[in-house]
Amino acid sequence: MFSWLRREGEKSDSIDNVVEGLKKIYKTKLLPLELHYQFHDFHSPQLEEPDFDAKPMILLVGQYSTGKTTFIKYLLEREFPGIRIGPEPTTDRFIAVMYDEKEGIIPGNALVVDPKKQFRPLSKFGNAFLNRFQCSTVASPVLRGISIVDTPGILSGEKQRVDRGYDFTGVLEWFAERVDRIILLFDAHKLDISDEFRRSIEALRGHDDKIRIVLNKADMIDHQQLMRVYGALMWSLGKVLQTPEVARVYIGSFWDQPLRYDVNRRLFEDEEQDLFRDMQSLPRNAALRKLNDLIKRARLAKVHAYIVSELRKEMPSVFGKDYKKKELIKNLGQIYDRIQREQQISPGDFPDMKKMQETLANHDFTKFHSLKPRLLEVVDQMLATDIARLMALIPQEEVNIVTEPLIKETRNNDAVLGTYDYIKDKPCLVITGIYLMRQRNVFVSGGALRIA
Repeated sequence: MFSWLRREGEKSDSIDNVVEGLKKIYKTKLLPLELHYQFHDFHSPQLEEPDFDAKPMILLVGQYSTGKTTFIKYLLEREFPGIRIGPEPTTDRFIAVMYDEKEGIIPGNALVVDPKKQFRPLSKFGNAFLNRFQCSTVASPVLRGISIVDTPGILSGEKQRVDRGYDFTGVLEWFAERVDRIILLFDAHKLDISDEFRRSIEALRGHDDKIRIVLNKADMIDHQQLMRVYGALMWSLGKVLQTPEVARVYIGSFWDQPLRYDVNRRLFEDEEQDLFRDMQSLPRNAALRKLNDLIKRARLAKVHAYIVSELRKEMPSVFGKDYKKKELIKNLGQIYDRIQREQQISPGDFPDMKKMQETLANHDFTKFHSLKPRLLEVVDQMLATDIARLMALIPQEEVNIVTEPLIKETRNNDAVLGTYDYIKDKPCLVITGIYLMRQRNVFVSGGALRIA
């Protein structure tokens, strides 16, 4: 189904140049600012080379038995090591499904010490998490271009009160910051959003551009019920996402079984095609996403420097340090307002105030550094000059070298059709459709797909 990901995932020289450029400007221009103002203690760990070199990642989040693991099996067209599927909460761990010629399972403790993998910062969540974290390696063509992260099913009712033993929402925040796409899965029969699921969605705030919502198992209800379920889902999401825009919801049934109610077959096929097309763009846009994330990180680091230096300036030199610290933390909102006015910074660039207050309570303000304009000037220059230069290196179109139309029939009777075409005088592969042909006759004629 996703054989094109192998071609899309093979990096061109231009993409390599962009990634190498990002590594260089981060280490020489942004990292000194982060270290000087203890940015890593407050927000995000230091970026390492695997963070820049990693393939695009897709994070699947949802309540238990919404079809997250089955969704991965559907994409890969096969099972992967450690897979467990059932109506009860079966996936009790974070599973990173990645490509490797040798199939197997890498446990979490071994995974976080591998210098070639981007998971080293996850060691801060402790053994309770690492015992629930693993990497399943699969020799699947799909995984040559992307990696997929399966998450534990989010519980509801009394079950969610049982402590997992680690910071579940903290782990989600770490992944959300680094993945390229976040897919929230909902079951057509279970639309209630539990407290833990609500906290999980709130942990994804700030990454709204990465979120895609999937209403799964939609073939289990007829068209009239589907209309009501869709309306109920939109109402529930409106109370949680708290954004003025209407969320895009993909409706379908992401498994390899025949549809129970096939009256909406064409709708499901079109929705799946839209979702797959969105996923198809991930390898091509990976460098652009890394560039965008570095810009967001640089803006946050600048604001953090202003906050920390302001707190240091307000601290007394000898007496009353503890009292003054409590007062500054309590009135952090006023400091935000002052910095916003003086530095002309947008309110959206400031970190969450409640989390900042909790972290500040564990730090000694007298060890903070005063403002160093030179460090900020270097970051401003990076944003104005170096980032623009790297933007020019990102190709507008990936060149895929193929000599004939790509028509792939899978074991699920699916087909991927691509045609060889030209865009701006450059040869490229155009994927014209990913169609699920459950119990249909399919004819390929003249480079087009006709369904009878």
